[in-house]
Amino acid sequence: MSHIAILGAGRVASQLATKLAASGHQITVGTRRKEPILEWLTAPNVHTTIPAAAAAAEIVINATPGETSLEWLSELRPELSGKILIDVTNAVERGESGLPGTLSYPNSSLAETLQEALPATKVVKTLNTMLFTVMANPDSLSTPATVFVSGNHADAKETVIGLLGDLGWTTESILDLGDIRTARGPEAMILFVADVLKIRGFAPFAITIAA
Repeated sequence: MSHIAILGAGRVASQLATKLAASGHQITVGTRRKEPILEWLTAPNVHTTIPAAAAAAEIVINATPGETSLEWLSELRPELSGKILIDVTNAVERGESGLPGTLSYPNSSLAETLQEALPATKVVKTLNTMLFTVMANPDSLSTPATVFVSGNHADAKETVIGLLGDLGWTTESILDLGDIRTARGPEAMILFVADVLKIRGFAPFAITIAA
């Protein structure tokens, strides 16, 4: 089992922390301030600041808002050096309604910019093409979904694929797209999410490759 830091305290962080802790992993949740009470975080897992969480863990999951992730994580080069950084977010400019709008990195991706900013870190992109409830509960869908994986380091992707299994994803549902540049496609899929949410609300959904 691994010591995993989850950066963020929102719905994504709570889903992943709860399921990974139930699978036996040690979880440290990092937030901008340590004061908030995380009622969903159970002992012996702990809550601390973002830098302290990143420094303590072997694997770090970025569940901070995608539009500010680069700014926050660029300051953690020492803490993230030599570690796996799993990026599950989407960087978008929000519209007036607060729903996803245009891509923040239209000719690249958040995952690519993070890898460039953190050359000593192994960035892996995954879990960003679905509603947050599906990330840790793929069986909530009526049909099998696909979870995409992108990254430059085969060993890091192998570790992440193992964690996806702990979250309930089957081997058949995981699609390794290739290097970090392939994260552009999955990140671009956020562009139609606003319309899906307007029509269906927060009903579970995920992007699926049907065969």
